[in-house]
Amino acid sequence: MKNKTRYFLFFALLIVIVSCSKEDKNDRFELLTGTIWVSDSLLVDGQDASGPGEILEKFKGEVKFNRDATGYFGQYTGSWRFAEDRTAIIITTDSLPIPLSTWIEELTEKSLKINTAYPSLTNPEEDMDIRMTFKAK
Repeated sequence: MKNKTRYFLFFALLIVIVSCSKEDKNDRFELLTGTIWVSDSLLVDGQDASGPGEILEKFKGEVKFNRDATGYFGQYTGSWRFAEDRTAIIITTDSLPIPLSTWIEELTEKSLKINTAYPSLTNPEEDMDIRMTFKAK
């Protein structure tokens, strides 16, 4: 009887450990902060906007979301936070006139894809459709 109880406790503990590790791997905070991201594509209205003089040029490069809600986003530094039950990320930096509110399209261990609409710098009444994709470094 003691052996059956020991086996039961061992398997129960094993199940708890396995289920906890699965939750950590899929937790959006852990996925976002657990790596350095490298820009893959930076598009405005479906066109590449990462080249010299383009609107997203300064987002090109590495992105790091730190656990303390600070980070760097290409050449920008600032803070970030989740919104909308962790389906959105809001990036705030002194370098942009308003915070960048993005929707998470995909977040895995290897891929981050976000979308946003941001006021056009040339015509503030129109929004630019921005899509940024990143790969884990």
